[in-house]
Amino acid sequence: MTNTANAWDTLNNAVCIYTAEEINTAIQTLAAAIQQDYADKHPLVITVMNGGMIFAGQLLPMLRFPLECDYLHASRYGQALHGRELAWIAMPQTDVNNRHIILLDDILDEGHTLAAIKQKLLTMGAASVACAVLTNKDINKEKPITADYVGLTLPNRYVFGCGMDVSGAWRNLPAIYAMP
Repeated sequence: MTNTANAWDTLNNAVCIYTAEEINTAIQTLAAAIQQDYADKHPLVITVMNGGMIFAGQLLPMLRFPLECDYLHASRYGQALHGRELAWIAMPQTDVNNRHIILLDDILDEGHTLAAIKQKLLTMGAASVACAVLTNKDINKEKPITADYVGLTLPNRYVFGCGMDVSGAWRNLPAIYAMP
């Protein structure tokens, strides 16, 4: 975003795809499924930054079992609208060897970033890596990865809010919007 006025114009012209209430309900459903599968495993939950932080902040308090948290930062987008080569910005500080990992991210779009992250964690010795995403975009083509836990399905449009940004802005919105 070049300035605040442009950011507000973007939001004012956008269409709400999911409300905060719909998102909260989806996250509660995800939490119940993850609770059932991981309550006895003491998993390492790794959040993909920056997009996954809003989702993680809402999901983690709903999980009622012992777990550890860490993060990693890998991006194909930066502030661009289209993906490029994957940049590894920060790796988890916790040893992943022989750990059951739950990877949290905001969106499964084309799937290249999440697939690369999962493969990297398995290469580092993780016992298992499950992917939980707040949203899965229906792009009408095969993806290199399927999420194990999906909160909501998105249309094939540019979306923002709930961790997803538009030119660096609006990750903080409690709802999900689509560009016109």
